[in-house]
Amino acid sequence: MSKIQGMFGKGALLVLYPINPIPKIIKFQYNPESLTRSFQPVNSNTGTGENASSETFRITNPPIETMSLDIEIDATDKLEFPDKNPVTVIMGINPELNALESLLYPTSLDIITNAILASQGTIEIIPPESPSVFLVWGFNRIVPVSITDLSIVEEAHDFNLNPIRAKVSLGLRILTYDDLPKDHPAYAIYQTYHKFKETVAALLSST
Repeated sequence: MSKIQGMFGKGALLVLYPINPIPKIIKFQYNPESLTRSFQPVNSNTGTGENASSETFRITNPPIETMSLDIEIDATDKLEFPDKNPVTVIMGINPELNALESLLYPTSLDIITNAILASQGTIEIIPPESPSVFLVWGFNRIVPVSITDLSIVEEAHDFNLNPIRAKVSLGLRILTYDDLPKDHPAYAIYQTYHKFKETVAALLSST
């Protein structure tokens, strides 16, 4: 965990693929100016009056926590030094945008493999395991997430119509104990995130 925390001076998405031990890091070029967080409590019973019971006050699971943030991606600085950034000159910010978009797709190899299996009469085809995605936001916030929404506004293009400036809106859902197998690395990372909340909350003076 400490090695991951020390890697980032900016926000990022860390992507771990099931068959590849080397993570992909999608760093935010600029930290978003704001990050919106929302929580939906998960209780045993929300009844009131005659229907209320002792279960009303039992919190059974962590809340459903979601986040939304806007990321700006701009190729201007790299285009000022074309010799050092040939990929940006040729492709603009397509690599950055496609890295984000690809998180929502199965791999083309999986699609081809499943098509071959289906043509050979395989009755049950198990969907491939998707990569694990973690939001890295500062030293103390590393959490497993799923992307619930991704929208891209391309604001400027080069003469080949490659995007060179864009605003990306990300919607994220924090994955909790209910979403993760206990032997999955993301389970322990979420547990650390949960414990950290309790530790920091305990620092609040009661006077």
